[in-house]
Amino acid sequence: MNSASRHLLLVEDDSALRTMLRGILELNDFTVSEAEDRLTALDWLRSTPEVAVVILDLGLPPHPHDITEGIETLRAIEAGFMSVKVIVLTGQDQEAAALEAIREGAFDFLAKPASAATILQSVRRALLFMEKEREMGRQGVTRIALNIQIGEGLKGVRTDAEERLVRQVLKETGFNVLQSAKRLGVKRENVYYFMKKFGIQRDD
Repeated sequence: MNSASRHLLLVEDDSALRTMLRGILELNDFTVSEAEDRLTALDWLRSTPEVAVVILDLGLPPHPHDITEGIETLRAIEAGFMSVKVIVLTGQDQEAAALEAIREGAFDFLAKPASAATILQSVRRALLFMEKEREMGRQGVTRIALNIQIGEGLKGVRTDAEERLVRQVLKETGFNVLQSAKRLGVKRENVYYFMKKFGIQRDD
């Protein structure tokens, strides 16, 4: 993966947390830009097209105690057809925030406090999906939406792109479920879930 594809934008109004997250990401060879509010974040994205992933806190000023600004940021990214994956990281009401964020196009939802390992796994998964979308774009697929959170109310919508990605990764690993799970950044049981969901069999 080239260096430009490893450029992240961290949108967080808590300066201490932002500094900590930036340190974790930079130690893992990511380039990190920072923003503390919606307008600054959108300016960054418009002027820095190499940004591939956004880590977005939903509780941003001037309304840090609700999800309004974060959701508006998501909507603006979607409306502007910005080619980024958005990982929501928030301490707001998790169920309500997750449903709203996924509905508005978020790639993943992480509840604070999320471990460094969880954040890095989500970022790497987002970059994998970016890579697969570029490959599949030649086939007319423009967006992959694979929501790995399978709790009630958060099941991903069955789309052709979802199924094709899961099938492709399984094929590339020779139907090695453990390796497929690692590549997708999910647990092994999630791979079995998707195989059952899409009716995928080893002899497909």
